[in-house]
Amino acid sequence: MRAAVYDQYGPPDVLRIDEVPEPEPGPGQVLVEVAATSVNLSDWECLVGRPFYARIGGLHRPARRVLGSDIAGRVVAVGPDVTGFAVGDEVYGDNLRLKGGFAEYAVMPVSVLAHRPAELSFDEASTLPQAGAIATQGTARVQAGQRVLVNGAGGGSGSFAIQLAKQVGAHVTGVDNARKLDFMRRLGADEVLDYEREDFTDLPPFDHVLDLVAHRSVRDYRRALAPGGRYRCVGGSVPTLLRVATAGAVVGAATGRSIGVLGVKLGPDHFEPLAQQCAAGEVQIHIDRTFGLDEVAEALAHVGEGRALGKVVVVPR
Repeated sequence: MRAAVYDQYGPPDVLRIDEVPEPEPGPGQVLVEVAATSVNLSDWECLVGRPFYARIGGLHRPARRVLGSDIAGRVVAVGPDVTGFAVGDEVYGDNLRLKGGFAEYAVMPVSVLAHRPAELSFDEASTLPQAGAIATQGTARVQAGQRVLVNGAGGGSGSFAIQLAKQVGAHVTGVDNARKLDFMRRLGADEVLDYEREDFTDLPPFDHVLDLVAHRSVRDYRRALAPGGRYRCVGGSVPTLLRVATAGAVVGAATGRSIGVLGVKLGPDHFEPLAQQCAAGEVQIHIDRTFGLDEVAEALAHVGEGRALGKVVVVPR
């Protein structure tokens, strides 16, 4: 089968299209003919090997040669001890541990899979598992009337988070680069900021901050929060995450705020509720661009360099 492979960390040009053996499903796994795989920032991080946690399992060389975890497709073979799924089922899920989505076929454990809603295309379904889980859990405690800030709001998780926060009646501020300001307004953001021209910590404090690109100091995050406010980050530099996880907890407790890292739970239980809302038309899926398998390097660069408006999808066939 054809797959986009890489054998060393680096820029997109380390990727190449190669013929590799078709994988075989083991116990509790199925083989999926890939119809669509959406690109996540985690794919870019695993490509370039930064932040350092992206090298877990492969310090000097990638642990998996084929990236791509948010996969949608059809089951073409089942391994031993598989229940709930059969050949021909149309499925989607976050294959974060095994990856393999930037290929014609991928092996996936059934524990990460859900049946594709008929109302959603394969492209649309592939956008939901990881980004949907982050956005749903990152906004779970938002309440009507609160001031909410989403940093990195113009990407995949951010585009869902804006809509979910608005859905419960919050006042939402979106932060991203200048190219994404109009896009964030269309998603429903009440205010938008270009991070290169405005500092969100200089604004009146927020009740809830979801930070998808953390790189500031704990002091900055404390300043951005109102008393009783909650800050959670997902992703960012290793030093920032460590500071938030340690000093953030202490500073937050001492000042009547909650500052920490969002421990995202993955799996169907955490993305299917959003899929149901998307299928019902209550939340919109925004696909910026669709790339072919030969264009995986370009797709990853589009996301990793911060140019994507919402989600980017790779269609291998």
